[in-house]
Amino acid sequence: MIGSQGFKYLSLVALLGFFAVFSVCSFAALSPAQQAAKERGIMLYNQYKPAEKELRIAAEAGDAEAQFYLGEDLRHKNRYMTAEARNFLEASASQGNLYAMIRLGHSGSGLCNILGNCPAGYKSSGDWSLEAWKISKALAAKGDPEGLYFFYRVTGELEFLVKSAEAGFPFAQYWLARRYHNGDGFFWLPWRRSQEIERWYKAAAENGHPEAMVRYAVIIYENQGDMAVVRYWIEEAAKTGYENGVAHLAGEYAHSPSYFNFPLDLVKAYGLTSLLLVLDGGGGTLRFTERELVKISSQMTPEQIEQGKAFALEWQVANPRPISFFPMMLDPLDSF
Repeated sequence: MIGSQGFKYLSLVALLGFFAVFSVCSFAALSPAQQAAKERGIMLYNQYKPAEKELRIAAEAGDAEAQFYLGEDLRHKNRYMTAEARNFLEASASQGNLYAMIRLGHSGSGLCNILGNCPAGYKSSGDWSLEAWKISKALAAKGDPEGLYFFYRVTGELEFLVKSAEAGFPFAQYWLARRYHNGDGFFWLPWRRSQEIERWYKAAAENGHPEAMVRYAVIIYENQGDMAVVRYWIEEAAKTGYENGVAHLAGEYAHSPSYFNFPLDLVKAYGLTSLLLVLDGGGGTLRFTERELVKISSQMTPEQIEQGKAFALEWQVANPRPISFFPMMLDPLDSF
């Protein structure tokens, strides 16, 4: 099993968001109150809850990361790239945020290009794509793991995703496994594809990627591997706050049903399931969570229910990362 030393890349990962990685980004100095608002805003964003109020505090103070999240939040809320969303993304991109550059590069040229009245210095989507290409290419040329990943996101060329994964970048490792799973890449022998999928999910899991932890655990289970390894990774995924990891672990303890041979423990099942009640915004999980709590509690005594509530509090202290849907940045299906 992999101990805590396996999570060497968690320092690259935002505590609340996992995907807040900006190689060349500069950040404004925030006051403690502004920093707290930013962190809460990112947490709410990753829980599919209204986050604009909190993110705006840090974004208007000049924080590039908050500007990016606020731009994305406004874009999602309105279902299109509003002028205000573009303004915040441009402010973030101007500070070197490659994710913001890539988003702007994929979002069209803006209304002023259509009307022909863009102000001097205005950058089109093509300009932002070129800027992202130049910066990420320079980073990739140095062998920077994250830079190689960004260059892949800009060019779409699989070889740079492979190089980033081989250099140890967890997001690249996860997406390489996904690409291979979806049939990309060429393998002379069919079983080599399966081996590579497992290899890269395992690598990403060891580097702290929550969804990779769950996917790797499922692969081990399907291959009739060591169930202790399966249980380990399900628990580790839950500890990150990843919604799917917490739900998997709760379901295992509730035996509804149990696939991975966890012992029946209704106290833990109740406590873990209750943690998911915080996801009462988007995401569509609240009704399922409420039904599961009713189902579990119907098998418990009042004393056990209180023990479950106490376990939930203990879990939060031991594993303080907020419950999160772990949303994907720059989702290919998210193109409006």
